[in-house]
Amino acid sequence: MNRTAQSSVEVLRSMFGDACQTDVALARYTAARVGGVAEVLVFVNSVDELAQASQQLWALDVPFLVLGGGSNVLVSDRGVREVVLINRAREIEIDTTVDPPVVWAGSGANFGSLARRVASYGLSGLEWAAGIPGTIGGAVFGNAGAHGGDVAGTLKMAEILHRDGTRDSYSVGEMGFEYRSSRLKREKMNAVVLAASFRLATGDPLLVQKKMEDYAEFRHRTQPPGASMGSMFKNPLGDYAGRLIEAVGLKGARVGNAEISTLHANFFINHGDATASDVFELISVARKAVMQKFNLALELEIELLGDFPPLD
Repeated sequence: MNRTAQSSVEVLRSMFGDACQTDVALARYTAARVGGVAEVLVFVNSVDELAQASQQLWALDVPFLVLGGGSNVLVSDRGVREVVLINRAREIEIDTTVDPPVVWAGSGANFGSLARRVASYGLSGLEWAAGIPGTIGGAVFGNAGAHGGDVAGTLKMAEILHRDGTRDSYSVGEMGFEYRSSRLKREKMNAVVLAASFRLATGDPLLVQKKMEDYAEFRHRTQPPGASMGSMFKNPLGDYAGRLIEAVGLKGARVGNAEISTLHANFFINHGDATASDVFELISVARKAVMQKFNLALELEIELLGDFPPLD
């Protein structure tokens, strides 16, 4: 670390105190358990802390990224240059006094846990999200979905912080949702998702629980266990990425300890000490094979963080 970088780190340590750590391996904070070192990592434990930390870093003109559950991301073996904010803004408020009922959650709350919690109140609307491993912020950013439901179909409002300090409440229309995408993602907006609220409905607790159990059984039967990022590629219109990868004979293909799952070919598994380079090579192999056979370019659903070669 050069003297200028060391000076910047000291400023951040003085600003964030014990919440600031240096030279931290990001693998422990990602669902796939791969990724290099973050030079500076800062923990935020509430929506207000997330907003304050973001504004402080913007004021210093220090680049940063927000990491929640660490799913749907592949972190380079070289780590990241930006400050990493570990988002633990997990506040949850359920309001059953309004019609329809609403749940509000900080962007660091686990989406699956939130879905199961509202279901325990006999509230319906988020059953589809019960198995999603990521956080509210990531789900809003990427319009997460499963079992025919998605964020676009249930979101009431997303609370967005902009670099100029303004805090906006974005409706579904203002979020510009598309399949596994939002305007935040497409336009690479310099903004942070602070929280979101979702519309619910009063349901039969037994029926709500039964639907969640059915979804859980389906996921268990069709999706592999182990360390992965979730779905690697977006499904092309009218088709499935997993089917295409299987059709080119790549189920079970390995690079190092990274494997294209033998159960579902759109899941890439870390069997212990796989590297981000191993996973990225498998990504490139799968894209090239599908392009050659089907003349179709698979589009990543995950985000690449850090330095990677350009995809073919």
